[in-house]
Amino acid sequence: MTDPHLPAVISERRQLINLAYRLLGSLAEAEDVVQEAYTRWYALSEPRRREVAAPGAWLTTVASRICLDLLGSARARRERYVGEWLPEPVPGHEWLGGPAPADPADRVTLDESISMAFLVVLDSMTPAERVAFVLHDVFRYSFAEVAEVVGRTPAACRQLASSARRRIDTSRGPSTTERAEVVRDFKRAWETGDIDALIDLLDPQATAAADGGGLALAFRDPITGGEQIAHAWMAIAASGAELTLMERTVNGQPGLVAQLGDAIVSVYAFDIADGRITRIWVIRNPEKLRPWTAD
Repeated sequence: MTDPHLPAVISERRQLINLAYRLLGSLAEAEDVVQEAYTRWYALSEPRRREVAAPGAWLTTVASRICLDLLGSARARRERYVGEWLPEPVPGHEWLGGPAPADPADRVTLDESISMAFLVVLDSMTPAERVAFVLHDVFRYSFAEVAEVVGRTPAACRQLASSARRRIDTSRGPSTTERAEVVRDFKRAWETGDIDALIDLLDPQATAAADGGGLALAFRDPITGGEQIAHAWMAIAASGAELTLMERTVNGQPGLVAQLGDAIVSVYAFDIADGRITRIWVIRNPEKLRPWTAD
């Protein structure tokens, strides 16, 4: 017999992917979580499925609990990770013109809550803080609903979300147009070897982190200081690799993508304040670049 809940269940996929990506920082893991949630749904007997009044809520609860378990084991995995661990970047479109391409995972909704800066802060939280904050503040679930996922009282979940919220920068950042101008100037200065222009574009206290995962060449420790970063980028330019830099949206914000031949080898995300770059995140781990090579 056809599942009467089938249309409602299928329609939840985008929401579940959006949720799992924010909780895990990995599109690949988010897809696995959603697949597991659906597997558990269809493992229920037909009478049991018919008893579920809201399949979407059931799937959200299950997916969130799976993510919570994964987050609990992630810290141990990170200790074995080679170099910096950064969230997996989500592909977007060119800054100007052209629609955003379709994504096999029903591409994550592009908004501030998937910016690289936001995800990096989320990754510094405890698993319970992260789940409570994302469910309540981003997806607007009540603390009673969050409590069912986290296994704590609603009051405790409120405290978790409040603790997480204090780490989030709520100040209004520059517009997309302003961000794009700064990143485009950075691209131009890098391509022309204008180190003075690069230094001017970088905040003196800027930091840069790279994620190669031991599978691609990347600096192991973050670089601090605008001048130091500028010199590092000049060294990359002088390495002899004929990179093609492309303007692309990275996690909903202007970024850059480096292509070598036909392969995407690096994705660059930026944080910008007061007209200067304050942080650069470089993702080079080829396993995290698979969604980009599929475009």
